[in-house]
Formats: sequence, structure tokens, C-alpha cells
Amino acid sequence: MDLTSAPPRATPTASPDEHPVAQAVAAALDVDHRHDPYPAYAVLRAAPGLPPGPLGTHVVARHGDCEQVLQEPAWSHAEEARLLHPDSDVHLPGSFLWMDPPDHTRLCRLVAQGFTPRRIDGLRPQAEELTARLLDTAVEAGPVDLVEALAYPLPLRMICRLMGVPAEAEDDVRRMSAGIARGLDPDVLLTAEELAARTAAVGEFTDFFGDLAARRRTDPRDDLVTALVLAEQEGDRLSPVELLGTLLILVVAGHETTVNLIANGLRALALHPDQLAVLRERPELVTSAVDEILRFDAPVHLTTRTARTTLTVSGRTFAPGESLLLLLGSANRDAAVFPDGDRLDVTRFATRGAARHLAFGLGLHHCIGAALARLEMETVLRALIARDIGVELQTDRPRYRPNLVVRGMAELPARLTVGATR
Repeated sequence: MDLTSAPPRATPTASPDEHPVAQAVAAALDVDHRHDPYPAYAVLRAAPGLPPGPLGTHVVARHGDCEQVLQEPAWSHAEEARLLHPDSDVHLPGSFLWMDPPDHTRLCRLVAQGFTPRRIDGLRPQAEELTARLLDTAVEAGPVDLVEALAYPLPLRMICRLMGVPAEAEDDVRRMSAGIARGLDPDVLLTAEELAARTAAVGEFTDFFGDLAARRRTDPRDDLVTALVLAEQEGDRLSPVELLGTLLILVVAGHETTVNLIANGLRALALHPDQLAVLRERPELVTSAVDEILRFDAPVHLTTRTARTTLTVSGRTFAPGESLLLLLGSANRDAAVFPDGDRLDVTRFATRGAARHLAFGLGLHHCIGAALARLEMETVLRALIARDIGVELQTDRPRYRPNLVVRGMAELPARLTVGATR
């Protein structure tokens, strides 16, 4: 199955006579399995070695193999744009996400000056106030779409406030971000309309945030854009392209992934009411519960790495230039590392020495926005507990967005009920 020769709008599918492992590779990437790729992941974890995947890659589905690759700097992430978007007519601004040391190290040090723990923790009162207001509205509304009522507006408004985006521009940021997030998928899986939407979104993003950054140079504020504009170390600053690339990835990763985290968490707890009951009895478990939600249904399921030198994984040797497709969502369900991995257990990460999930990546490319995502999910969980709110799903199979890399629901019909334990 080589998607490099597939026409636009191609979706990986398997014929009945294909080998079960090839069928599982196709199912893991197929939009029709976006709601539940986990059975396919289980087949891939059990397969010997590393099965061949699309775009000339090999698929890495086991936790140990993924962990090994993510921690090895010789596995480069800089080639992902070329691998997934070889014929793109749009230039995605350069970001440290798609760089290797020393450029990655230099940019991370500069970005860290603006994305400090103090700055993130200072958002907690705003997150609590906004969550309370959104929950009040959702409870009063009766049946609602929890993606639109809570999972989207909370992280969108928080990242906009963090960056200093005016409130009236939030809808514009959402539109740009959605087009770019969809455009992170391999080009061969995108329609002509989606490719055009990505091109338009990147252009609009560049214009909008380029103008905002220019204004912050002459009129600095207490926001992340100002901090990044002014960030300096040993005379070095972010170039205009580096600044826009950094802002792009922080916006997309700063709320698109957290939308999925919150929606996935609400659905998981609705499907496992016993675990929500555990949190009500033991609210000190909220922090570890966030890790379990991240492991159980990660907001990002896929990343790539390309060999810079000769490297070996799972007994197979890869030459420089050969690439891997890492299924992080599969690694997080690996029973060899997480016993009974298909079950939600909010106590799992409360135990000292628990294995690491890979939802935020690992090593050089560990998610810089992890603290903000955790804060927002924790805030939602604490509000549900404090207000004794339960989640009643209105459908057994919610509709998922077609996105492969940033996987999440398009809608989550549900009813929030007060007095869940009474």
C-alpha cells in the first residue's frame, strides 16, 4: 500500500484478500475507522517486526519501539513536511517542531522565555471562571454538543488570551487553525477543497499574526506574542519566519489538540461512570486522571521520524533517509506496558514508577504546550466534581473529524446533569 501514487482524496482501504496485517495498517489510517482504530492497533502490536506502511514508511505500533525512536535524536522530525506534503503549493512557516539540533535547541530556548510555568499558571483563574460559565450554560441548555459547548471554546479562548489575540478575532483564529490542522494530514488524503483551505489558512495566519507581532514590537503587552517578539539570548532572536512558525504550531497545538483531549475525556468518563465516581471520592487523583485520559484516547495519534544515520529498531536496520510512522495512540494501549490497556483507570498514574504515556511525545519534541493542556483538562475535571455534574451521552457513536494526525470528534451530543451522585 503506497500512498505516494494515490490520487488526492485517497483513503487507505484493504481488500478482503489482503494479509491481516496489511488490513490492519489500512484500517488504522482509514477514515471509516477514525471512531475506533484500537482493534487495528492491537493487530499491529502483535505483528512481528515493523509492518510496511504508506509513503514508503514502516509502522511502529508498540510502546517500547516508539519510546526508543522518540528518545533517539538521530531519528529526525525535520523531514515530516517533505514526507507528508511533498507536492504542497504552500509553505508552512518554519517551526522548531520540524527542526533538529542545533536550530531546534536554539529556538526552544528562545520560546521557553515566553512559555514559562509562571505565565501558564497565571491563567488558572481565567480557566476556572470560563469553565464555570460554559458549564452553567451547557447544563441549562439540556442536550448539547459538548465539542461546541465546552471542548472548543475553552482552549480556543485560553490560547487567544495567552497570545494576546483580541476577543473579536477568536472566530478567525479558529477558522485558520481548523484549516491548518486538517492540512497536517498527508496531502494524498486531502481533497482539493481541503488543500485550498490550507493554503488560504496559512496565508491568513501569516498576515494576521505578522501584523499582531509588528504591533507588539511598538506597543508591547503582557502576552505571549510580545514575549516571543522580545525574546533574546546572547544577541539571538527569532527571525520573522521562525516567529510565525512558532506561533502557528503553538496556536494549532495549543487548542486543536486540547479540544480533542477535553472531548475525549468527557466521553471516556461518560462510558466509565465508575471512574468518575472514583474521582468524586478521591479528588486528589485529578492530576493522574489527566494522564490516564491522555493515554486512553490520545488527541494526537501519529507522528513520523526519518533516519539521519544507520539505525536499528525491532531487529530491522534502517538506512539514512528511511522513515517510520509512529502510532502513538497504539503505543499508549500496549498491554506489555499498561496492563488492561483498553480499560480507563484513573488510579493508573497515581502509582510511583508508572510507565510514561506518549501522548505529549518524548525527548527533543516533547510538547511545549503540555502544561496548558493539563491545566485546562484538570480545570474541567475539578469543575465536574465540585458541581456534581454527570455526563449522559446521546449517541453511542459520535461523528469524528476526518483528521488523521490530530484525531478527534466533530461533535459529542450529550446532556450534563447536576446532582449526579444524588
